[in-house]
Amino acid sequence: MPELVFFSGTMDCGKSTLALQIEHNRSTRGLQGMIYTRNDRAGEGKLSSRLGLVTDSVEAGEGFDFYAHIVAHLSAGGRADYVIADEAQFLEPDQIDQLARIVDDLELDVFAFGITTDFRTKLFPGSQRLVELADRIEVLQVEALCWCGARATHNARTVGGQMVVEGAQVVVGDVNQPETVVGYEVLCRRHHRRRLTSAAARAAALSPDVLPVDPAPVNGTPAAG
Repeated sequence: MPELVFFSGTMDCGKSTLALQIEHNRSTRGLQGMIYTRNDRAGEGKLSSRLGLVTDSVEAGEGFDFYAHIVAHLSAGGRADYVIADEAQFLEPDQIDQLARIVDDLELDVFAFGITTDFRTKLFPGSQRLVELADRIEVLQVEALCWCGARATHNARTVGGQMVVEGAQVVVGDVNQPETVVGYEVLCRRHHRRRLTSAAARAAALSPDVLPVDPAPVNGTPAAG
C-alpha cells in the first residue's frame, strides 16, 4: 500500500542526503519520481545536501498545488512512481493535505523530509500537519550533536554567534555560518534552554576567573609563590 512517510530530525542530521539516496535507489531501478522542495540552501529549484550532492527539483512556493501539478504531469503523458518533498516544514497545511491526497487518490508513495520545530521549539505548521496525517513517521538515526557532545534535539537561530528567540518563523539560513550573519546551530535541550551556543560557551571559557590567582596574605604571612 502507498504511504505518506515523514522523515524528521534536527538540522544537520542528513534529511536531504536521505532524500537524494531514495531518489538514487529508485531511479536506478527504472522508477521515476517527482521531486519538490522549498527554500533549499542551494537556491530555487534545487534539492541539495551538505555533503555536496544536488539535483534539480520543482520549487513548491506559496500557493503551489501538489495534487494539481501531479495530475497535469500525468495527463500530459508524464510518469510518476513516487514523490519526494524536501524542506516540508515550510509547506502550508493545505499543501500537506494535497500530498496525502496524492497517496490516497493516485496511489503514489510520498516521502516528506523536514525539521519538526523552529528556533523557538514551536511546531512548524507543515510539520504539525504531517504528524497529524502521515502513515509513518521516521526519526532519522544519524544523530546531530550539540557542541557539548550530547545528542542535538533543538534548532537554534543565531546572530553574531548569540542565540535569538524572537523574529519571523521562516528565515532561510544554514548551520556553520559566519558569526556576523543569521545562522543556525543544533543544540541539546539543556543548552537551548540556557541559550548557550558554542560561541557563547567559548566566550564564557575565556572570561577572567572570578577568584584572584594569588590569594591575599593571611595574618601578614606572604602568599606562597
